[in-house]
Amino acid sequence: MKRIYQEQYRQIGLKIAYYRRLRCMTQEELAEQVELTPAFIGHLEAPNITKALSLDTLFDIAAALDVPAYKFLVFEED
Repeated sequence: MKRIYQEQYRQIGLKIAYYRRLRCMTQEELAEQVELTPAFIGHLEAPNITKALSLDTLFDIAAALDVPAYKFLVFEED
């Protein structure tokens, strides 16, 4: 992952957490649906950890949360 994209990855992770909680899902439930580990989901969502993810993974998460994938890629400016 390039350092210049760290903030975007952080925002994606925060949005994953937001939509997961909105659906009343645990990290474990989401991880099971997308065949990842709960630790990976936890790292994605942690605001102090920058974790890259593939588009395939993002699409899987978006489908599991029933959220259009583009919503994860709309970034807030500082």
